[in-house]
Amino acid sequence: MNSFYPGPKEGFSPGGDGGSDGPGRSPGQTPFQVDDSKASTSYANFCRITGTPEEVFIDFGINLQPFAPPAGPIVITQRIVMNYYTAKRLLQVLHLTIQRHEATFGVLETDVQKRMRGGPSSGGQP
Repeated sequence: MNSFYPGPKEGFSPGGDGGSDGPGRSPGQTPFQVDDSKASTSYANFCRITGTPEEVFIDFGINLQPFAPPAGPIVITQRIVMNYYTAKRLLQVLHLTIQRHEATFGVLETDVQKRMRGGPSSGGQP
């Protein structure tokens, strides 16, 4: 794991390089406990990112028609606001997380047409 998300109940301060855990931790990282008992879980298939010179706004919602233009507005259900330093750390840890997932399970194809059986890139083969 990495220092942004080391485990379910412990974390590390945002100092250091954001990539080490265990005995070889960066000197600026101190362990701390995380209480996630009040955390809520949401699902989103839509994300919009905007920003100001100081902050990044990440809006999450549900698009009820993900394969066609939406008939009505997409309702934003969650908004996360963070500074650019935290956003960069989030970018790095998401990148590492996806790299590990793809190394284990294979590449995640984001083009739906390429993932479909019988789609353009599969040549009609199942």
